[in-house]
Amino acid sequence: MSTGTGTEPVTGTGVVDEAVRGRPAPALRGLVGWYSGYRQRGVPPTRHRGLPSPYLTLILTLDEPLTIAAHPDPAEPPGDFSALVGGLHTAPALISVPGRQSGVQIALDPLGARVLLGLPAGALAGADLAAQDVLGPSVADVLDRLRAAPGWAGRFAVVDAWLLDRARADPRAGVRLHPEVRHAWRLLAATGGTIGVARLAAEVGWSDRRLRDRFAAEVGLSPKAAARVIRFDRTRRGLASYGAAEGRLARIAVDRGYFDQAHMDREFRALAGCPPTLWLAEERRNIQSGQHPSE
Repeated sequence: MSTGTGTEPVTGTGVVDEAVRGRPAPALRGLVGWYSGYRQRGVPPTRHRGLPSPYLTLILTLDEPLTIAAHPDPAEPPGDFSALVGGLHTAPALISVPGRQSGVQIALDPLGARVLLGLPAGALAGADLAAQDVLGPSVADVLDRLRAAPGWAGRFAVVDAWLLDRARADPRAGVRLHPEVRHAWRLLAATGGTIGVARLAAEVGWSDRRLRDRFAAEVGLSPKAAARVIRFDRTRRGLASYGAAEGRLARIAVDRGYFDQAHMDREFRALAGCPPTLWLAEERRNIQSGQHPSE
C-alpha cells in the first residue's frame, strides 16, 4: 500500500526511526492526498515546525500524545493532543518531540472538508483543534482500532475504512461547494500558486471581491494567501529534495515563481518563521529518514 520510502527499526541500538508514506483508497483520492506513518524512539529531543500547507492536517497518535508548544494562532494555549485537526494557516506551529513520537498524519484536501469533516475548511482557518471536538466519538474508536492494527498497511486500512464511512454519511455534502471555488482552487494548484488574483477571477467568471469572499469562506484563506502557501509548499519540498548547495536556492526561487532568491527568503521567513537554511538544518533527520516534513 505504501508508495513512499521508509526505514525499518534500527536494531541493536535501541533506536527506532520509521517513516512510511501511504495512498488512500481509490474512493478517497481527491479528498485525501496521502497518509504519513511515523514512529521514532531513542532519537535526540527536537522541535519540529508544522509549516503552512495546501492541505488540512489530521493527526491520529499511536503511543504518546502530540505536544504543540505553539500554535499558528498565538492566542491558542500549548497542549497535548491524542488526535488533532488543523485548518490552513500562514504561520508555523511548533511541535515538541521529546525523543519519541508516533502516529498517522492525514493530508486532507480543503475541498474535501465538507465530505470528510462535515464542515467547510474555512470553519477551521488558522486553528488547531482536538479532533474529538470536530468529529465526535468516532475518533476514540478509530484510535483504538489504529493502535490494535498490525503494521502500517493495517493502520492505513483502518484509516481508509473510517474515512470512507464518514464520506458515505452525507453523500451530498460535496454538492454544497460552489463550482467556481473548486475551479479556482484547482487553477491555483495547477499553476503552483503563480496565477494572479485578477486573472483567477476572470477565469471563474466572478468579481475579485466575490471570489475573495466565497473562496475564503470555503477554504479558509483568501486566493492571494492560498497562492502564497501553495508556492511556499512547493519551495520547501524542493529544498528537502535538492538541498541548499551553492546556486541551488537561486534556481529554486526562479522555478517557484519568486522574483529572486531574496524574495523567496522573505516569504520563507514570513511563513516558516526562519530562513530556508535553518529549516533544512532542523529537519535534516526527518528528511534523511524518508519523512517529508509538512504541517
